[in-house]
Amino acid sequence: MPNALELTGIRKSFDGFAALTDAHFEARWGEVHALLGENGAGKSSLMNIAAGLYAPEAGRLLVDDNVVRFAGPRDAARHRIGMVHQHFKLVRPFTVAQNILLTAPVPAEFQSHGERLREISRDIRNKASELGFEIDPSKRIDALSIAEQQRVEILKVLLAGARILILDEPTAVLTDQEAARLLQTVQGLARGGSAVVLVTHKMADVKTYADRVTVMRGGRTVATLEPGATSVAELVKLTVGESIATQGFQAAKSPRGPVRLTVRSLRSAASPEGRRVLDGVELELHAGEIYGLAGVGGNGQGELAGAIMGLPDAGGALEGEIHLSGHGDLKAMSAPERRNVGIAAIPADRYGLALAGGLSVAENYAIGRVHTGRYGPAWHLRRGRIQDDTQEAVRAFDVLGVRSVAQKAALLSGGNAQKLVLAREFGKAPSLVLAHSPSRGLDVRASAEVHARLRAARDGGAAVLLISEDLDEVLQLADRVGVMTRGRIAGEFAQPADRQAIGQAMVDHG
Repeated sequence: MPNALELTGIRKSFDGFAALTDAHFEARWGEVHALLGENGAGKSSLMNIAAGLYAPEAGRLLVDDNVVRFAGPRDAARHRIGMVHQHFKLVRPFTVAQNILLTAPVPAEFQSHGERLREISRDIRNKASELGFEIDPSKRIDALSIAEQQRVEILKVLLAGARILILDEPTAVLTDQEAARLLQTVQGLARGGSAVVLVTHKMADVKTYADRVTVMRGGRTVATLEPGATSVAELVKLTVGESIATQGFQAAKSPRGPVRLTVRSLRSAASPEGRRVLDGVELELHAGEIYGLAGVGGNGQGELAGAIMGLPDAGGALEGEIHLSGHGDLKAMSAPERRNVGIAAIPADRYGLALAGGLSVAENYAIGRVHTGRYGPAWHLRRGRIQDDTQEAVRAFDVLGVRSVAQKAALLSGGNAQKLVLAREFGKAPSLVLAHSPSRGLDVRASAEVHARLRAARDGGAAVLLISEDLDEVLQLADRVGVMTRGRIAGEFAQPADRQAIGQAMVDHG
């Protein structure tokens, strides 16, 4: 039987940097093939070549054992290849149905736009039901949580007819139950004759669901092997070049301090149907603790984060109180004022909300401090000081891949982009840290570094609010765990927390 997809001897450079030097990969029909590697190992670059987004400088690409050349993603789609990217390719002001209509095959018979949209909506509901998703085809993308947007991306490629599916970190923002359901569905698609490439950093997913695994490091293919015959420790060592122990929960070094943040009766404006995205949130966060907020995506976590950060679209007009000790109600403060009182924010969407990919590393670092006057007036910035500060921060936070602070931030891998965000946000010791899915899409090493920074902030006296749909991350970091459902906190758990009880609370109320 022919291979579904094969890449051999692939080379690719960006801005003089060799992202792929000798990469090989093959996926067979009927299998789930996992692709492992650190951030920056070349996994996404290799899969972007398979999806038609990049053209290789050397090497061959084969589909069904036939050599192909793609002029773009449409060519790849014609060969029934679909990729769900880690950073979504959705038009935010459009509805779910409109986004999927953009990539849907053209019908043989003439249909009006309205007829086609209704047909697409029916297809979405049917496929979503088959996958166990709950998706409203008429809802705008910018009103969906990150987890819901990911589900839309998966529906989009399947409804476009893909039989070779490339999934980049598909379970990064899903709960345990959702992830298991999705991967079981993906496994079923493979057993039905499709080929699935699973780009992931979750070793448990590889061991449980993958038939084979390929490991990449430094732009090269290191090994292809069977997960069942390989230990997790061996996979980690192949991935990062050394063994990194996965740390469990580590309690704070000192007793927690006084209440730093108080959220009382926080409600967003009601929709025409009477639903509130935030519906009476009650929360107390102490200095010197990490409070982990778990929950199924779409239950108000993103809106709560936006309300604390001061984003204008955080659920509309807000009732209730967000009180920061010594500074009063945050709702009355602008975003720059919130930064001035020591609030650091690590948003879930690092490229959409934390970084401007088209600007330089130095500009992305400096923008967090321009309002303080450190770099002079906005019309005559002190570029030398910006460069010096950025270079020092890049060294201190070990941001790799920065050949010059003048290079675009978009050229950084996911882990190093996140470390740049941390360098900026932790440039001054914060009193309150809001971290939303801080290790989403990061490898073992980068995740460990991010977690270490959050623990250090807590041990330095900061109050840390961790919002994450990765229950492993919450249980590793949080001193207390809250479950958020239907716009409110439905329960709290002290450490050591019962994983099953937390998961049940999320399911019972989600």
